Amino acid sequence: LRYGTFGKNSIENCHPFLRQSNWRSRNLVVAGNFNLTNVDELFSQLVALGQHPKEMADTVTIMERIGHFLDGEATRQFIKVKDQFTSHEEITKHIEENLDIKKILSEAAHKWDGGYTMAGMIGHGDAFVTRDPWGIRPAFYYQDDEVVVVASERPVIMTAFNVPLETIKEIAPGHALIVKKNGTVTHEHVRSPKDVSSCSFERIYFSRGSDADIYEERKELGRLMVDDILKSIDSDIDNSVFSFIPNTAEVAYYGMVKGVEDYQRKLQRETLLQERETLTNERINEILSPRFRIDKIVIKDAKMRTFITADDERDDMVAHVYDITYGTVRKGIDNLVVIDDSIVRGTTLKQSILKILDRLQPKKIIIASSAPQIRYPDCYGIDMAKIGDFIAFQAAIELLKDNNKTEVIDSVYAKAKAELLKPKEEQTNVVKEIYVSFTDEQISHKIAQLLTPTSVRAQVDIIYQRVSNLHKACPNHTGDWYFTGNYPTAGGIKVVNTAYVNWVEGKNIRAY
Repeated sequence: LRYGTFGKNSIENCHPFLRQSNWRSRNLVVAGNFNLTNVDELFSQLVALGQHPKEMADTVTIMERIGHFLDGEATRQFIKVKDQFTSHEEITKHIEENLDIKKILSEAAHKWDGGYTMAGMIGHGDAFVTRDPWGIRPAFYYQDDEVVVVASERPVIMTAFNVPLETIKEIAPGHALIVKKNGTVTHEHVRSPKDVSSCSFERIYFSRGSDADIYEERKELGRLMVDDILKSIDSDIDNSVFSFIPNTAEVAYYGMVKGVEDYQRKLQRETLLQERETLTNERINEILSPRFRIDKIVIKDAKMRTFITADDERDDMVAHVYDITYGTVRKGIDNLVVIDDSIVRGTTLKQSILKILDRLQPKKIIIASSAPQIRYPDCYGIDMAKIGDFIAFQAAIELLKDNNKTEVIDSVYAKAKAELLKPKEEQTNVVKEIYVSFTDEQISHKIAQLLTPTSVRAQVDIIYQRVSNLHKACPNHTGDWYFTGNYPTAGGIKVVNTAYVNWVEGKNIRAY
């Protein structure tokens, strides 16, 4: 597991979770990367069965739901064979050998709404890993005669077991990898696959950049930013310095550098062709010798990721994480272009990065986000739960106020309240109406205004990736609900409507 998917990283939230029993075949341990949107429904179903789970958390609810059907399967096996054996030890052995894990998971997961890769082990030795039918959360496995290993990311398997990429397989959406105590491994269909909507944020930020495919995708995300960056600096690459915010933006930076390099070479070729009749060796060298400047401007002093830091610690931490390299920018002359992987809340930019970059006295600071504007909450395993935290949402609200359209805020609130009276399967995402009056560029411009501290003297421009370019770079991971509001599950739509209502009503809580 990587880290908590919401709230505090406390010992109470630490995986795995254990459901204990005196019967080995009814002991269950569960761990995973997941969030479910309909925990309240699943909890109510358990209560209707006569259970009283100790808390209404998705981890406990999932564990108890699997446990309920595990108990049922163990009982079914007992009734089936109780007259065939003379001792309870033999009956117990038979139950353990014949538990139908596929059936248990199919029944338990039937109504789960959310993104999950979930691992479990039963007390006698059977184990399983199951993945959501939308393919939201990733899952990969490797097996040979000695081991079976499952992880959310391929590189960790390759490094730990020294195996080649082609030997690692993906657990298909809606399937489970089931490992019996005797070593038998099967890849079973446990839920009908839905329209696959694999999480694109995994590719942008969450997963390790050492994966071969992710490495290429992140480079392409950086390269696809170049046209908008050139527009912001009026194509003046001679008076610009290109850098990145460490550490997760480094690969996108390489792609951006390649894109600028291609642009510079294109200019050089065009100049050579235009002057081909009068070229001299001296002029050729003059045309080909310029190189745009790249430098490591921002230094991250601590091995921390501010995006995943607990809410009450983030503000204090970001002020002490970053430093800069002095003497790299010509004061009042150079544009400073810095690429980041994503801008979610903007806390790090406002409280630290823009202030320290401005100490270099550039003419203009351009922050390029390799991810599009994050406008909607995630509810499938990434800690982006409160819509009011997002700087893109804050910018849209400010634009509505600036343009005397505050009635839209109230109208969407009324519509969201009405939607929440419907079954989740019938709801639509009415929060999209907050953004429809404005272009991406207008929202980005307002974001720059909101995030630029009053002490910063340089002009600040913030550029976001286009959603269309995201899909070009990551064609196999189409899940983009945090950017577009197009949720793959009905529970996701309920979450975004709830999140908006919570924001209007001043409730600082997550919506699921």
